[in-house]
Amino acid sequence: MCIFATQYKYIRMEVVQFIHSYWAYLVLIVLVLATFNALIKFFGDKEFDAKDFRISLFALITMHIQLLIGIILFFLKDYFSTIEQVGGMGEVMKNDALRKLIVEHPTTMIIAVALVTIGYSKHKKKLVSKPKFKVLAIFYTIALALVLYMIPWNQWF
Repeated sequence: MCIFATQYKYIRMEVVQFIHSYWAYLVLIVLVLATFNALIKFFGDKEFDAKDFRISLFALITMHIQLLIGIILFFLKDYFSTIEQVGGMGEVMKNDALRKLIVEHPTTMIIAVALVTIGYSKHKKKLVSKPKFKVLAIFYTIALALVLYMIPWNQWF
């Protein structure tokens, strides 16, 4: 019975890993679209319309879903036992690969999601188009830069 439980956990983790990896493509496409939309319309002095609202909202939603999938994956992979096995957080911090996987990637992505959330919330309070696009452009661009920096490119391709 224990063999089946272990195998089931492994399969479940693989499914969540697959979803997390491929949902990331959608997140990246939508975040790039939302960022460039905000930048182009800010510098082009365009009016903010319902399409712009939906694009920025979709970026927010996809990022939050990716964060939830990532949190589930973090606990399914049981990084806490990995930390114990290598000898504690001090050893994790000395190992570049483990540090990036266990500390840097989750932290940076949480910051990116927070920036998108803040940008989206702040833009709703603005009454005119230019400030709306400015807020979205600033926060979404910083979030996009963080996401691009922290994507594990070697595992993606």
